[in-house]
Amino acid sequence: MPHLLDVAGMSRWIQRDGAENILTGMVHYLEDDLRRWQSFEKIPRIASHTRFGVIELMPITDSSLYSFKYVNGHPLNPARGLQTVTAFGMLADVDNGYPVFFSEMTLLTALRTAAQSALAARELARSDARVHALIGAGSQAEFQALAARAVLGLEELQVFDVDAAAVEKVRRNLEPLGFRVLLAESADEAVEGADMVTTCTADKARNAALHRDQVRPGMHLNAIGGDCPGKTELDPRILEHARVIVEFEPQTRNDGEIQQLPPDFEVTELWQVVSGEAAGRTSDEEITVFDSVGFALSDFSALRYAQDASAGSELLGWIDMIADPDDPKDLFSLVTSPAPAG
Repeated sequence: MPHLLDVAGMSRWIQRDGAENILTGMVHYLEDDLRRWQSFEKIPRIASHTRFGVIELMPITDSSLYSFKYVNGHPLNPARGLQTVTAFGMLADVDNGYPVFFSEMTLLTALRTAAQSALAARELARSDARVHALIGAGSQAEFQALAARAVLGLEELQVFDVDAAAVEKVRRNLEPLGFRVLLAESADEAVEGADMVTTCTADKARNAALHRDQVRPGMHLNAIGGDCPGKTELDPRILEHARVIVEFEPQTRNDGEIQQLPPDFEVTELWQVVSGEAAGRTSDEEITVFDSVGFALSDFSALRYAQDASAGSELLGWIDMIADPDDPKDLFSLVTSPAPAG
């Protein structure tokens, strides 16, 4: 019977180990898996788009484990008292096809997205980066700030959102953790003097949360909100004058910021930078962009890390999802048994 890490277990794990410790550990798992990129069977995610949002399946496998994540993105949900993103996922044994680990992935996706951003920034941001600007103060904001501090030591935040209450929420959550938080009244104010900018907006539209004239030489941008066709955050002129790093090019061409550019626009995949096959930042003046749409490999890494970190602990439960008759050829016995199955 596979283990289950549910919402309560996930929350207790984060409280037990600390978010920044978990983010640091997750970066190591991501890095290890990126270094063996060629061993994975990869496809773009499978998406179902409606006027309400998107529902996606994100599968990936190596020779030992298979993973998938179910995830939605519904930008209007908060107005209905619902999360914009919800997710769950699992690991299965490739040898026999049996699931071995199920997990909630709403919190886990927030952690892995932030860890991936921090890993990219470690390779691409200037080594003297000190100030982190957040454009968008929704559910992902605090996780991005924590990951950037854990990996790059960035404690000075400048935050803007069109929703002033969301910006105040970020201040309320992060100042007690030691961050210095400037509540910016505009994107211009937020990016003034920033070394790294993270855009994490949710609107499903062709937007420009950041314009070319707001980006100065040497900046690094983590663009994480544009993640499906017709949903972007950056003025395309920023991309035209930047070094652009992506997760999985076939998926990012369709879903990322570079959907705004010609199909021959040159990009580099993150695994190439992490493994040393391609350079990271090449000068202090270079503008770098991590065009992050979320790829299944990072879910695979996050699930592996969560499984290992929770193994043998009270955080885990069991989930009875596999029909397992005594005779594997007699499935019907489970509906004729005098006792309830399981």
